[in-house]
Parts: sequence; structure tokens; C-alpha cells
Amino acid sequence: MKSLYQLLNDKNGVAVAPSLLAADFTALEKEIREVEDSGADFLHIDVMDGHFVPNISFGPMIVSAISKLASVPIITHLMITDPKQYSERFIKAGSSVLTFHFEAMESGHRDIVEMIHDLGCEAGLAVNPDTPLSAVKHLLNDIDLLLVMSVFPGFGGKGFIDEVLVKIKEASDYREKHNLRYVIEVDGGVKPDNASSVRENGGQILVAGTAIFGSENYNSSILAIRG
Repeated sequence: MKSLYQLLNDKNGVAVAPSLLAADFTALEKEIREVEDSGADFLHIDVMDGHFVPNISFGPMIVSAISKLASVPIITHLMITDPKQYSERFIKAGSSVLTFHFEAMESGHRDIVEMIHDLGCEAGLAVNPDTPLSAVKHLLNDIDLLLVMSVFPGFGGKGFIDEVLVKIKEASDYREKHNLRYVIEVDGGVKPDNASSVRENGGQILVAGTAIFGSENYNSSILAIRG
């Protein structure tokens, strides 16, 4: 697979990643086919353990099943307390990018990034809305993707936190100033009427769940979010 940096260049710098958390699980294969046919660039899978966040979702077996159906790269977002213990399983399940939370641990972040790279996967780091960019600047040279959460994680359908736009812009400016290559993904409450603000401030991969799967026309929603 091409790197995220190369893929984003191919897509003129903006991509859309439907979040399967909002899909109809009684027809998951159909949902995947439909969003891919409607222009999805990635599939975003939220993994929740009921401990780091107050909800439980997918395990490696589900990610493996999804990877067998998908024709676009999978970004797996670990919202779990011990990402190091489970990273290898989710990579082997078919993740193209594996993202873990900065807040999930007090130290050892660089070790996990190195492990993900050693396993042949690209590494993402997620930050909650109240985590400043300054807390993770020492890691930005090592990662492939920075996931800026625009809601507090745990459940889909929450409202976008507008104050996060400042952090997205700061991350974009910092990357340009220091000639880094991480891609900025934004997840939480993204929809057609705020997607332009996300893009204008530097968001490159826009994750949307209910804004796509809850719409009557997936293609129109994806086009509107991509801009």
C-alpha cells in the first residue's frame, strides 16, 4: 500500500473515512460496498474496551472480517487502555493504519510507534479535545497520522467541539514549519456544514459516521464533506 502521505497527495490533500460505528450491522457488507462505491477513501474502525471509554465495540475478529470485505485501506482507532498488548492482533487483522491514544498511558508512546512500524503498519496518535498539541510535539516526528478528536471519545453522534479547530490549525502549521509528514485526521461530529472549517484549518482525513450512514445519499454526503 502507498503511504498515507502519498495517498493524500493522490487525493489532492483531502479524504473521507466513513466510521463503521454508525453503519447498519445487520447489513455490514452492503454498507461497506455502498460507501466504497460512493467514494470513501478509507474505512475508520473505532475499537472501544469499556475501560478507556465507557463503551464496547469491535475486536480483532470483526476487523479481520471487515478487511476481507474492504477494498480501501482501514484506519483502526484504538480507544483502549493497553494498546501495546493488542496492537499486533489488530495489525494482523488487516489494519493499514493503527492509531492509539496519547492519554491511554503515561509513558512508552514511542515504543508503541516503533512496534507498529516494525510490524509493517503505519502509526497514528490520537489526542482528546482537552489535550494540547504541546503534550505530543516530541512524538510528531515519529508518527504517520495525528488524529485530532473533535468530540470526547466513546459514543457516536456527538456535536463537534469548535475550539478544536485551533488545534488542527496549530498541528498543520507545526508540520509545515518543521517539514514533517504526518497526516491530520479529524474525528467527531464532522458533517457537511462544518467540514469546510475542518479542511480550511488543515484537516486532511475527515471521519464521519452518522453524517454519512444516517443520510439518504451516501455519495452526496461524502462529496459534501470532501468539498
